[in-house]
Parts: sequence; C-alpha cells; structure tokens
Amino acid sequence: MDIGEFDFIGRLRKAFPDIGADALGIGDDCAVIRFSSGGFSSGDPACGTSGAAGLTPGSELLVSTDLLLEGVHFLLDAITPWQLGWKAAAVNLSDIAAMGGRPRWTFLSIALPKGEAASRKGIPPIDAAWADAFIAGYKAVSDRFGVKLLGGDTSASLRDLCINVAVLGECPAGKAVLRSAARPGDLICVSGTLGDSAAGLRLSIPQGKGLRSKEPIPQGFGLSESEARIQYLLKSHFEPVPRVELGQELREMRGMGAMMDLSDGLASDVRHILKASGEATGGELGAEIDVSSLPLSDELKAVCKEKGWDPVSLALEGGEDYELLFTCRPDAVLPRYFDTPLSETPSGDGCAPVPLTVVGRVTDTPGVVWKGSERDYHGFTHF
Repeated sequence: MDIGEFDFIGRLRKAFPDIGADALGIGDDCAVIRFSSGGFSSGDPACGTSGAAGLTPGSELLVSTDLLLEGVHFLLDAITPWQLGWKAAAVNLSDIAAMGGRPRWTFLSIALPKGEAASRKGIPPIDAAWADAFIAGYKAVSDRFGVKLLGGDTSASLRDLCINVAVLGECPAGKAVLRSAARPGDLICVSGTLGDSAAGLRLSIPQGKGLRSKEPIPQGFGLSESEARIQYLLKSHFEPVPRVELGQELREMRGMGAMMDLSDGLASDVRHILKASGEATGGELGAEIDVSSLPLSDELKAVCKEKGWDPVSLALEGGEDYELLFTCRPDAVLPRYFDTPLSETPSGDGCAPVPLTVVGRVTDTPGVVWKGSERDYHGFTHF
C-alpha cells in the first residue's frame, strides 16, 4: 500500500519525538527555535548590537523550507522564468507570514537539467537568459520584503528542474502564531479572495501553456475587460504576494487564535488547524463553513460563468492562494480591510485593499459542516 503524505510525516515525528524545550518542530508552517535568554542575543561581539546573526534582540528564529518540482508544482512551458523565481521565494515567505513573523534571509538550492534533459522538445531552454530572468523574479519579491539571499546549493538534474528554498525569519519571543491555538467558538476568517490561483492554473494550460516572456504578467491599459480578468487570475497563480505585513498585524490583534497560509485549499487547511488544535487540547474540534460567505473576486465569478466552472469548488479545493486562514475569539476587533503596499511589486502602485472575511466558526463537534452545500469538500494532498 502506498504511504500517504501525513503518514510519512507522522513517521518522522515518531522517529524524532524529543526535540527539546527550546524548539517547536514538525506540525506548523515554520519551526520555532527559542533561546534560553528569551531572545537571540549572545553577547558575542561578532554578532553586533542587533543580536546573533543580526536578529532583533528578544526574537525567536523561524525556519521553513519548500520544494518545487517540475511536473508537480509547475510546468516549465506554462510559467516564465521570472514568475518561477518570484513564486519560489514568495511561497516560502508566506510560511513566515503565517506565523506572524518577519522574513529575513533565504537559501536557494536548485538542480538544473543538463544534456538531453535541458533540450526537451517544447521546453524553453534553460540558458543564461533563463537564469537571469529567474534570478530577477526571485530578487524582486525578496527586495519587496527586505529579504537577503545568503547561499544555497546547485546541482545537475538528469531530467526535471528542482528548486528548494529555505527561509529564516524572526518573531518576538513567545508571539509566533501557531496552528494549534484555535478553540471552540472561534471565528474562522480568511484574507483576500479565494480560488483565483486555481482558476489561473486552469487558464494557463489551454492558453498555449502560459506566457513565455521573461517579464511579469502585464496589467492595466490596453487590455479588454475579458483579457484583464484573465490576466488578473494568471497573475494570482504565477505571482502570489505573501501577506507578510498582515500576518504581523494579526499577531498583535487581541483575541487572535490559530493561523496558517492557504496553500492546499481551505477545505484541507482548515482541517489542519482543527487537527493541530484538537491535539493541543486533548479533544476533537470541528468547523462550520458558510459557503455563501466565501470571498470570491469579480474576475473569478465572471470567468467561471463563461467557462462553466464551479467557483466554490475552486475556492475550497483549488489551493495556492497563499492568503491567510486564521481564527479569532468572537469579541476580537477585526478590521474589515488591511492595506498592503504594492509600490514595489511588478505592476501596480499605492495600496490595494485586502479584505478580511469571516467564513465560519470552530465547533466542539468533530467534522466539517459546509453550510449551504450538500458536498463534502477536500483540498489538495501531495501523495
């Protein structure tokens, strides 16, 4: 019998049961490494006045890593090298955002196809121009959040392109927002709109498998209404913006509960929060999700109507939105909008409003109830 993703992870946790009191390991968006002084300052002159490795004194270290494999997470002929560089960094920065942290550094490891693998029919060549565009995309999102690249590794691949990014960030000691902090009665909330990325993925393949330029997806003047909608959805998939500022704002909100980023779809990710929080309290938790309250963009609704797609299914099961899914106490003061600056993103300027929407509540009855639908939704699983 094939091993499942969470079975494999469970076996890893069983093999390393004792990681000590100074770390929080497998089971959240990031590992949290604590220090006995309550922060990260070592007193070593080599560390400077900001604490060890340049972290803010009184901070804990956040560490995460993500793997992107050609044919599983992306298609080389459906994504530009600039977009792939942006996305490789962005999805890792999103993990730091999900903990309410500030990303600081990344490490990039990449295995590039060589020989016949590098010249497959229909696949754009991985040459110096491709590398320059990939690096430019990676640097663009890194610069947007003040993140530095410190190193990594390179290798040849016998067939497919493989990218691994490790990200290090920081969070005030004891303030990291965990998946395990949801409680019965909590509101379940999301940022932004859902399903746009999944629709963008669907659109990218029939459209000649994406845009092959080395630049970010164009937006703005000169596009018809239909073209603008399509470009918006493509951009949502290929150029996600991690909610770093919002994650830090929510971390400080009175009544904050659990949080994670939406990578596998709300239908899967809400279950991750329920499982982690249930294990933390020694019980089982459930949820009620009001399907009619899901935040859907006008672009998604219009394209789904034209294509005959189900926007609710895309919103709940599609994944890769990289919005924030969080819970909070019923008396929490939740801002309706959070303005995130876009002046340094590929296109756009000023601020764009990010809606925060209540979509359900946590219950003490196991299972997920989808109010307004007779379906039982399930998101993405890796294997």
